[in-house]
Amino acid sequence: MEQDTIERIKEQITQNNILLYMKGSPKLPSCGFSSQASQALMSCGEKFAFVDILQNPDIRAELPKYAQWPTFPQLWVEGELVGGCDIIMEMYQKGELQELIKEAAAKVDSEE
Repeated sequence: MEQDTIERIKEQITQNNILLYMKGSPKLPSCGFSSQASQALMSCGEKFAFVDILQNPDIRAELPKYAQWPTFPQLWVEGELVGGCDIIMEMYQKGELQELIKEAAAKVDSEE
């Protein structure tokens, strides 16, 4: 069971260039940190995928071990863990998040 979950996580990370694991959804976040992180991502103006870990308790249980990152939200860009809310907000304030997201989104467009 556990292995299936890890496979699913790997698949989600591989298939989505910009992926946010969060509590709730960007429109209806269930925690302040997820809310801040998704707001910052949305204001970058590119499409991103998200997984609501409250609806996926198996992912909620396994992802921290897989990512070696204990908390949510988690932002993954191009298969790499960027970090959680603090890192996302810090990067956003410096303008680094916008660049990272735009580059990742541009790669998706060029692949399609």
